[in-house]
Amino acid sequence: MKITASAPGKVILFGEHAVVLGKPAIAVAVDRRVKVTIRKGKETGIINVKIPSLAVQGSINPDQGTIENDGHLKTGILHYIKGALQKTSIKRGMELEVSLDIPIGAGLGSSAAITVATLAAAARFNQQDITKEEIAETCHQVEVEVQGAASPLDTAISTYGGVIYLSKTKITPLQPARDLPLVVGYTPQPGNTGELVEGVGRKRNTYPDIINPILDSIENLTNEAREAIIQGDEKRIGELMNINQGLLDALGVNTWELSRLVYQARQAGALGSKLTGAGGGGSMIAYCPGRTREVLRELKNLENAFQVGISYKGVTYR
Repeated sequence: MKITASAPGKVILFGEHAVVLGKPAIAVAVDRRVKVTIRKGKETGIINVKIPSLAVQGSINPDQGTIENDGHLKTGILHYIKGALQKTSIKRGMELEVSLDIPIGAGLGSSAAITVATLAAAARFNQQDITKEEIAETCHQVEVEVQGAASPLDTAISTYGGVIYLSKTKITPLQPARDLPLVVGYTPQPGNTGELVEGVGRKRNTYPDIINPILDSIENLTNEAREAIIQGDEKRIGELMNINQGLLDALGVNTWELSRLVYQARQAGALGSKLTGAGGGGSMIAYCPGRTREVLRELKNLENAFQVGISYKGVTYR
């Protein structure tokens, strides 16, 4: 018996960090995915995990909540897998293999996609009925448990796909009037989502009269961007992305490496560019109607970069 589930990664167009505090955000599921394949294992109650692209191997005992691994630096991913497995009705040992088409720690929703694909595959493997709503909600709980704080946005977009506007816990699919040509640039230095979210929270507690208006401005521009996307107003989308970047810079989550990519993309013709995700490293996105090749070429001269399209398929099975 073998079950494979896959889930897309994401980019946040507008609203990161503010969304953790209940404000709206807009995200796009991208055509880079995570696949989780589960087979019956030999050891009852033990799940052996392989992530070949990261050279990671480990084992999880979900009943005891223990993880054994080979000491690889990227074995933190096993905590998301363990959390997802503990939410299912596990009846037997399993062999679990993860295939990644998303850079880890790059702000592209890899942890959410892994969590969603793991939960979906494990539930199907154990013949457990589960709805997409339950997958998104349960996987958000896992991310909170692992990270300490998390928005429901990442797990929602990995579950449902497409373009979504999230306001608190309400998910509204958006239908863009035009394509959203996006280029992603990412740095080798990953950001730590939990630490960055905590850092913004500390600033907010220390300087509430300064930070709260910044978060309110992010909320306002996200709502403005929703209308621009629906109307296909390319100029306004780009301008709002650039404003959003300035506000994220003010929150202290930008880096010199990301900033260099952001401004290089604009010089190459992008209408808008900003970091995406928690920041502190990771990725940026460039919105570049009519200039995709030029922006991609310039960013590749500096760091890793690739074009992404919208994935209208959320979690799927095979």
